[in-house]
Amino acid sequence: MCIHIRKVSGLVFPQAPTSPEKEFAMKLYYMPGACSLSPHIVLRETGLPFDLAKVDRASKTTSDGENYLTVNPRGYVPSLRLDSGEVLTEASIIVQYLADQVPAKKLAPPAGTMERYRLQEWLNLIASEIHKGFSPLFNAAISEQSKSVLKERLVQRLGYVNDVLAGRPYLMGDQFTVADVYFFVMTSWTARTRIDLDPLPHVQAHYALLRQRPAVRAAIEAEGLKI
Repeated sequence: MCIHIRKVSGLVFPQAPTSPEKEFAMKLYYMPGACSLSPHIVLRETGLPFDLAKVDRASKTTSDGENYLTVNPRGYVPSLRLDSGEVLTEASIIVQYLADQVPAKKLAPPAGTMERYRLQEWLNLIASEIHKGFSPLFNAAISEQSKSVLKERLVQRLGYVNDVLAGRPYLMGDQFTVADVYFFVMTSWTARTRIDLDPLPHVQAHYALLRQRPAVRAAIEAEGLKI
């Protein structure tokens, strides 16, 4: 997966009203319940100041009046505008960036360590094998027969994670990390895609554990979700 950092220059964006102490807050562009929920939760875990801009899927217009395509020409979420004016994209990259801003929270192991590479293993597995496995299931043009085959493959991937979680509370062991947040969001999509989690009790337990975290509850409430 590539890291995409784009300098926003020569453009003036309208800013939502902010309090003086949040003048330089980061801004997260999101769609409710999309994968952007993962950096949204991580932002709340960090305690860093931030603003939210909801993106309309059809018009690509944000809740504060921006043309989202000037923020991210690819048109999908999440994007995180930094206080420098740069824009960072891709959920698995944004959550690592955020974790690195508050190392004391231990949301990610230190850069350059073997544990950090293990974290990146998880983030890439989730992005490429699970997240992308869900994407076709939201496409109304794909037949139910094709979706059934795709679901079988996806359940196999979830089964692997279920086996790992049989002996630990979190993906990395006893330490909660940003990978858990990303996987939590993916697990939340199983209800919408009618994937039965009963054969995956450890995935269910992981979801229930994260659902109790204050940052998770706050992000879900802010996005108006029923998950």
